[in-house]
Amino acid sequence: MGYTFLERPNGHTGIHEGYKILIADDEADIRMLLTDFFCMQGYQTVTAKNGKEVLEKVSGQPDLILLDINMPGMDGLEVCRRIREYVDSPILFLTARVEEQDRINGLMIGGDDYIIKPFSLEELGARVAAHLRREARAGKKDSLRFSEELVIHYSRRCVYCGEKNVGLTKTEFDIVELLSMNRGQVFSKERIYERLWGYDSEGDEAIVTEHIRRIRLKLKKYSEKSYIETVWGVGYQWIG
Repeated sequence: MGYTFLERPNGHTGIHEGYKILIADDEADIRMLLTDFFCMQGYQTVTAKNGKEVLEKVSGQPDLILLDINMPGMDGLEVCRRIREYVDSPILFLTARVEEQDRINGLMIGGDDYIIKPFSLEELGARVAAHLRREARAGKKDSLRFSEELVIHYSRRCVYCGEKNVGLTKTEFDIVELLSMNRGQVFSKERIYERLWGYDSEGDEAIVTEHIRRIRLKLKKYSEKSYIETVWGVGYQWIG
Protein backbone atom coordinates (compact mmCIF):
# COMPACT_ATOMS: atom_id res chain seq x y z
CA MET A 1 0.00 0.00 0.00
CA GLY A 2 1.37 3.43 -0.91
CA TYR A 3 1.36 6.47 1.35
CA THR A 4 1.44 9.29 -1.16
CA PHE A 5 -0.79 11.32 1.19
CA LEU A 6 2.21 12.11 3.36
CA GLU A 7 4.05 15.32 2.63
CA ARG A 8 7.66 14.97 1.57
CA PRO A 9 10.51 16.50 3.59
CA ASN A 10 11.46 19.95 2.38
CA GLY A 11 15.07 20.60 3.10
CA HIS A 12 15.44 20.31 6.85
CA THR A 13 18.94 20.31 8.29
CA GLY A 14 20.18 18.37 11.26
CA ILE A 15 19.22 20.33 14.38
CA HIS A 16 18.26 17.51 16.72
CA GLU A 17 21.51 15.60 17.09
CA GLY A 18 21.62 13.27 20.04
CA TYR A 19 17.93 12.35 20.15
CA LYS A 20 16.96 8.80 19.26
CA ILE A 21 13.52 7.89 17.89
CA LEU A 22 12.13 4.36 17.71
CA ILE A 23 9.80 4.07 14.70
CA ALA A 24 7.43 1.09 14.83
CA ASP A 25 5.16 0.39 11.85
CA ASP A 26 4.42 -2.78 9.88
CA GLU A 27 4.50 -0.86 6.57
CA ALA A 28 8.03 -0.75 5.14
CA ASP A 29 7.39 2.42 3.13
CA ILE A 30 6.17 4.26 6.23
CA ARG A 31 9.27 3.20 8.18
CA MET A 32 11.50 4.33 5.31
CA LEU A 33 9.73 7.67 4.86
CA LEU A 34 9.80 8.51 8.56
CA THR A 35 13.41 7.40 8.86
CA ASP A 36 14.45 9.63 5.95
CA PHE A 37 12.52 12.58 7.36
CA PHE A 38 13.86 12.40 10.89
CA CYS A 39 17.41 11.58 9.81
CA MET A 40 17.38 14.74 7.66
CA GLN A 41 16.61 16.68 10.84
CA GLY A 42 19.52 15.12 12.70
CA TYR A 43 17.72 12.50 14.78
CA GLN A 44 19.03 9.00 15.26
CA THR A 45 16.42 6.43 14.26
CA VAL A 46 15.74 2.79 15.03
CA THR A 47 12.92 0.87 13.36
CA ALA A 48 10.69 -2.06 14.25
CA LYS A 49 8.17 -3.81 12.00
CA ASN A 50 6.13 -5.50 14.73
CA GLY A 51 5.48 -5.54 18.47
CA LYS A 52 8.06 -8.23 19.16
CA GLU A 53 10.81 -6.08 17.62
CA VAL A 54 9.69 -3.08 19.67
CA LEU A 55 10.14 -5.08 22.87
CA GLU A 56 13.62 -6.07 21.72
CA LYS A 57 14.76 -2.60 20.61
CA VAL A 58 13.26 -0.49 23.37
CA SER A 59 16.21 -1.55 25.54
CA GLY A 60 18.25 0.88 23.43
CA GLN A 61 16.59 3.66 25.45
CA PRO A 62 15.01 5.78 22.70
CA ASP A 63 14.10 9.33 23.63
CA LEU A 64 10.71 9.00 21.93
CA ILE A 65 8.64 6.18 20.40
CA LEU A 66 6.39 6.44 17.35
CA LEU A 67 4.07 3.46 17.65
CA ASP A 68 1.62 2.29 15.01
CA ILE A 69 -1.52 0.90 16.62
CA ASN A 70 -2.59 -1.44 13.82
CA MET A 71 0.38 -3.81 13.75
CA PRO A 72 -0.41 -7.52 13.29
CA GLY A 73 0.01 -9.89 16.20
CA MET A 74 0.88 -7.69 19.16
CA ASP A 75 -0.67 -4.34 18.30
CA GLY A 76 0.56 -0.95 19.46
CA LEU A 77 -1.84 -0.76 22.40
CA GLU A 78 -0.56 -4.05 23.82
CA VAL A 79 3.04 -2.98 23.24
CA CYS A 80 2.44 0.27 25.12
CA ARG A 81 0.78 -1.61 27.97
CA ARG A 82 3.76 -3.94 28.31
CA ILE A 83 6.54 -1.36 28.15
CA ARG A 84 5.04 1.68 29.89
CA GLU A 85 5.92 0.54 33.41
CA TYR A 86 9.66 0.65 32.67
CA VAL A 87 9.95 3.06 29.73
CA ASP A 88 9.71 6.79 30.47
CA SER A 89 10.02 7.94 26.86
CA PRO A 90 7.01 9.75 25.34
CA ILE A 91 4.90 7.38 23.21
CA LEU A 92 3.08 8.86 20.21
CA PHE A 93 0.52 6.61 18.55
CA LEU A 94 0.16 6.57 14.77
CA THR A 95 -3.32 5.38 13.91
CA ALA A 96 -5.90 5.18 11.16
CA ARG A 97 -8.61 4.67 13.77
CA VAL A 98 -10.85 7.68 14.15
CA GLU A 99 -13.20 6.55 16.93
CA GLU A 100 -12.80 8.69 20.04
CA GLN A 101 -12.87 5.65 22.34
CA ASP A 102 -9.89 4.10 20.55
CA ARG A 103 -7.88 7.27 21.09
CA ILE A 104 -8.96 7.49 24.73
CA ASN A 105 -7.94 3.85 25.26
CA GLY A 106 -4.46 4.68 24.03
CA LEU A 107 -4.13 7.57 26.47
CA MET A 108 -5.47 5.47 29.34
CA ILE A 109 -2.76 2.84 29.00
CA GLY A 110 0.08 5.36 28.98
CA GLY A 111 0.28 6.91 25.53
CA ASP A 112 1.17 10.60 25.45
CA ASP A 113 -0.24 11.71 22.11
CA TYR A 114 -1.72 10.41 18.90
CA ILE A 115 -1.70 11.49 15.29
CA ILE A 116 -4.26 10.21 12.82
CA LYS A 117 -3.35 8.91 9.37
CA PRO A 118 -3.22 10.52 6.90
CA PHE A 119 -0.94 13.15 8.39
CA SER A 120 1.78 15.52 7.25
CA LEU A 121 5.40 15.02 8.15
CA GLU A 122 5.60 18.67 9.17
CA GLU A 123 2.87 18.18 11.78
CA LEU A 124 4.41 14.97 13.10
CA GLY A 125 7.81 16.62 13.27
CA ALA A 126 6.36 19.53 15.24
CA ARG A 127 4.76 17.19 17.79
CA VAL A 128 7.94 15.18 18.20
CA ALA A 129 10.00 18.34 18.72
CA ALA A 130 7.48 19.69 21.26
CA HIS A 131 7.61 16.49 23.34
CA LEU A 132 11.41 16.47 23.32
CA ARG A 133 11.59 20.16 24.31
CA ARG A 134 9.42 19.43 27.33
CA GLU A 135 11.64 16.51 28.26
CA ALA A 136 14.71 18.76 28.11
CA ARG A 137 13.08 21.48 30.22
CA ALA A 138 11.87 19.05 32.86
CA GLY A 139 15.36 18.17 34.03
CA LYS A 140 16.09 21.74 35.08
CA LYS A 141 13.52 22.01 37.88
CA ASP A 142 13.97 21.27 41.57
CA SER A 143 11.52 19.47 43.84
CA LEU A 144 8.69 21.51 45.32
CA ARG A 145 6.29 20.55 48.12
CA PHE A 146 2.74 21.87 47.90
CA SER A 147 1.07 20.36 50.93
CA GLU A 148 1.74 18.06 53.85
CA GLU A 149 0.82 14.99 51.81
CA LEU A 150 1.58 15.90 48.18
CA VAL A 151 5.10 16.33 46.82
CA ILE A 152 5.91 17.07 43.20
CA HIS A 153 9.45 16.17 42.13
CA TYR A 154 10.02 18.19 38.98
CA SER A 155 13.51 16.84 38.36
CA ARG A 156 12.39 13.23 38.84
CA ARG A 157 9.10 13.92 37.04
CA CYS A 158 6.95 12.14 39.60
CA VAL A 159 4.30 12.95 42.21
CA TYR A 160 4.11 11.42 45.68
CA CYS A 161 1.24 11.31 48.14
CA GLY A 162 2.94 10.43 51.39
CA GLU A 163 5.38 7.70 50.39
CA LYS A 164 3.26 6.47 47.47
CA ASN A 165 4.22 7.27 43.90
CA VAL A 166 1.03 8.34 42.14
CA GLY A 167 2.33 6.84 38.90
CA LEU A 168 1.61 9.54 36.34
CA THR A 169 2.42 9.06 32.67
CA LYS A 170 4.70 11.54 30.90
CA THR A 171 1.88 13.70 29.59
CA GLU A 172 -0.10 13.51 32.83
CA PHE A 173 2.94 14.86 34.66
CA ASP A 174 3.38 17.58 32.00
CA ILE A 175 -0.15 18.80 32.76
CA VAL A 176 0.44 18.70 36.53
CA GLU A 177 3.70 20.56 36.00
CA LEU A 178 2.05 23.28 33.91
CA LEU A 179 -0.85 23.82 36.30
CA SER A 180 1.10 23.52 39.55
CA MET A 181 3.87 25.88 38.42
CA ASN A 182 1.14 28.44 37.70
CA ARG A 183 -1.01 27.85 40.76
CA GLY A 184 -4.34 29.72 40.67
CA GLN A 185 -4.05 30.58 36.97
CA VAL A 186 -6.86 29.20 34.80
CA PHE A 187 -5.87 27.36 31.62
CA SER A 188 -8.38 26.50 28.92
CA LYS A 189 -8.19 23.08 27.29
CA GLU A 190 -7.03 24.78 24.11
CA ARG A 191 -4.26 26.62 25.93
CA ILE A 192 -3.10 23.50 27.76
CA TYR A 193 -2.89 21.66 24.45
CA GLU A 194 -1.00 24.53 22.85
CA ARG A 195 1.47 24.79 25.74
CA LEU A 196 2.13 21.04 25.74
CA TRP A 197 2.22 20.33 22.01
CA GLY A 198 3.36 23.71 20.73
CA TYR A 199 0.47 24.69 18.48
CA ASP A 200 -3.34 24.75 18.18
CA SER A 201 -5.15 21.81 16.62
CA GLU A 202 -8.92 21.63 16.31
CA GLY A 203 -10.59 18.51 17.66
CA ASP A 204 -7.83 17.61 20.13
CA GLU A 205 -9.53 18.86 23.30
CA ALA A 206 -10.44 15.25 24.16
CA ILE A 207 -6.76 14.57 24.85
CA VAL A 208 -6.64 17.17 27.62
CA THR A 209 -10.03 16.17 29.05
CA GLU A 210 -9.06 12.51 29.31
CA HIS A 211 -5.64 13.22 30.82
CA ILE A 212 -7.22 15.50 33.46
CA ARG A 213 -9.73 12.76 34.31
CA ARG A 214 -6.97 10.19 34.68
CA ILE A 215 -4.86 12.50 36.88
CA ARG A 216 -7.80 13.08 39.21
CA LEU A 217 -8.52 9.36 39.48
CA LYS A 218 -4.91 8.59 40.37
CA LEU A 219 -4.69 11.36 42.97
CA LYS A 220 -8.01 10.30 44.48
CA LYS A 221 -6.56 6.88 45.33
CA TYR A 222 -4.23 8.51 47.84
CA SER A 223 -5.81 11.82 48.81
CA GLU A 224 -9.26 13.23 49.50
CA LYS A 225 -8.10 16.70 48.55
CA SER A 226 -8.87 18.20 45.16
CA TYR A 227 -5.86 19.67 43.42
CA ILE A 228 -7.21 20.42 39.94
CA GLU A 229 -10.35 22.55 39.88
CA THR A 230 -12.65 22.88 36.89
CA VAL A 231 -13.64 26.48 36.21
CA TRP A 232 -16.80 25.82 34.23
CA GLY A 233 -16.83 27.40 30.83
CA VAL A 234 -13.19 28.46 31.18
CA GLY A 235 -10.80 25.60 31.96
CA TYR A 236 -8.71 24.20 34.81
CA GLN A 237 -6.54 25.56 37.61
CA TRP A 238 -4.28 24.12 40.31
CA ILE A 239 -5.58 24.86 43.81
CA GLY A 240 -3.44 22.51 45.92
